[in-house]
Amino acid sequence: MASEAGADRRVLLNTVSVRRSSPPLSLQRIAAAAVELLDAEGISRLTMRNLADRLGVGTTTLYWHVDTKDDVLDLAVDAVFAESPPPAGLGADWRADITALITDWRATLLRHPWSAALPMRQRPTVGPGFLAWMEFLQASLVRAGLTGRHVSAASWVLYSHVQGSATSQSALRWSVDEREAGQRQLNEHSDRYPTLVAQQHLLDDDWAGNFELGLAYILDGVAIQIAPQAG
Repeated sequence: MASEAGADRRVLLNTVSVRRSSPPLSLQRIAAAAVELLDAEGISRLTMRNLADRLGVGTTTLYWHVDTKDDVLDLAVDAVFAESPPPAGLGADWRADITALITDWRATLLRHPWSAALPMRQRPTVGPGFLAWMEFLQASLVRAGLTGRHVSAASWVLYSHVQGSATSQSALRWSVDEREAGQRQLNEHSDRYPTLVAQQHLLDDDWAGNFELGLAYILDGVAIQIAPQAG
């Protein structure tokens, strides 16, 4: 019995030693661990217990720093945006600036597929990483010549475009066989859906190309709005 107690004590001491050797718990560490967990296992596996285990701390200790899982998600989303900050300053071409920003935004979301849908939760994400992106976007629109409500409207259209593209690409993971089977079924109803059949709707998986073309349509519309305001 004494030897077993001694072994248990050594195990406990080793555990304490490992935890004491870890860096102090901080919001940055919590965010980084949450991103790793979400990337590896998805939203369904993000619990305070699982996150605490990944950090090597007790759940109670984690609750000293964040109140809820929603707080953790806010930190994780903002950490994702902070990975690739926007340019430090505006360039000479507003359209090129916005294209680069929105394209990079989409790539960032696709690196972390779980993040694409989260900013549209019940409360908005207002962390510094995300806000830096939005500040650059709106500053680019103002520099282009938009004013007042046009800036907000254009921002929301661009935001919705990048979020929708990333969310759809992350969620719709159809195989080639599934696409072809779906298109064959669609073809059988060509009398009801002639345009979809002619466009080979279900075979289209050019996510990047469609995103880029859609972005060009939006920016063309912005350019049209600039001319009357400038006059």
